Amino acid sequence: MSAYDDLPWIPRVVDFIRQAMAAEIPVLGHCLGGQFMALAMGGKVTKNPVKEIGWHEVEVADHPVAVDWFGDLKRFTTFEWHGDTFSLPVGATRLLSSPACEQQAFACGPHLALQCHVEMDPELIDAWCATGDDEIAESRGPTVQSTAEIRRELGTRLAALSAIADRLYDRWTAALAV
Repeated sequence: MSAYDDLPWIPRVVDFIRQAMAAEIPVLGHCLGGQFMALAMGGKVTKNPVKEIGWHEVEVADHPVAVDWFGDLKRFTTFEWHGDTFSLPVGATRLLSSPACEQQAFACGPHLALQCHVEMDPELIDAWCATGDDEIAESRGPTVQSTAEIRRELGTRLAALSAIADRLYDRWTAALAV
């Protein structure tokens, strides 16, 4: 599924996100949700030059907004499963990028949009790998990993990613209490 698919519910979701943002309700989106957020803010969603599937390193931008979200972290390995990307909407600040996908995350005030997946756990990895074999086989390349590689050192990778997710979610939920 893509954010630009001609499905009747997509414009309603984008409008709902736009209304929440206008009402200053913090919004958080992962992958397709981040793409919907970009659309709600006037950005565009297009095919990324390559698919990213598996564990890939992202770089944290070097500016105060990124430090606010990620602390002193400069780069980390995250999980990816996407073939599309979003443009950076007007008023948003890029937080993350990678060599294969320039827009990995942005913030706009209390709103956080992610192209990458920091929310992963073993069950999600297993489910996606179980249903994604065909997509992996059709998308071979340096940015697409096999299910065996995705599952390699899974406990260590997920523990590191979970610590990053905890920081992001703590930062995001703090705005909910205001």
